[in-house]
Amino acid sequence: MQNCIDINADVGEGLHNESELMPYISSCNIACGGHAGDVKTMRTVALLAKKNGVKIGAHPSFPDQKNFGRRPLDISSVSLFNSIKKQIIALIAVLDTEHLHLHHIKPHGALYNMAAVDEKIASVIIEVLKCLMLRVKLYVPYNSIIATLAIKNQIPIVYEAFADRNYNSNLTLVARTEPNALIDDANSMYEHVFNIITKEQVKTITGSFESIKADTFCVHGDTPKAYELLHALTTRLTHQGIKIR
Repeated sequence: MQNCIDINADVGEGLHNESELMPYISSCNIACGGHAGDVKTMRTVALLAKKNGVKIGAHPSFPDQKNFGRRPLDISSVSLFNSIKKQIIALIAVLDTEHLHLHHIKPHGALYNMAAVDEKIASVIIEVLKCLMLRVKLYVPYNSIIATLAIKNQIPIVYEAFADRNYNSNLTLVARTEPNALIDDANSMYEHVFNIITKEQVKTITGSFESIKADTFCVHGDTPKAYELLHALTTRLTHQGIKIR
């Protein structure tokens, strides 16, 4: 059993709840202009992360603030490449002014989900990292196309699972349009995460158990009761001897 995991949260998305979340996470993914975020919010959240000793990641998305980056966008590979690159550079510029370092990249929303199964989308993200020559980690789903491409291109990866989302049997996330997409009960969330940590299995929405690996777990900042869920999850994991860092 793992005795140490990372817990991350998507932040800088306009909810202004970062000060509540930061004490209970060990890494964060800062929106950098694609679906949300601007220079002011990036700086504010980065300084909160610094204060709480939280690792900082970029959270690029499809350039689609209208739909919060949660819908597939019909965009050329060149335009997507330029947008992702611009978003990451924007956050790095902010971090440089505060003498902070970028730890990881984690795509957001539809971009993340599509990169898991679509080689074209995944390749664009990989090419951005290669172009920028970033020595950072890439947060990816287990057994995904983007994970395979990252390994092939010698980009370090961190397998991620979602603490607040239910899974289909093919390890994709249950669509947010479905009523059972979210896990918003503290006991259910703990059992979900603890099962992945201890057994490397996830119980899917159909009741089957599928193999999965995760070194970091995400709780979305806009999940209802995110603070309460994070507090309960970290408390119970710590009592089991599992460190959050």
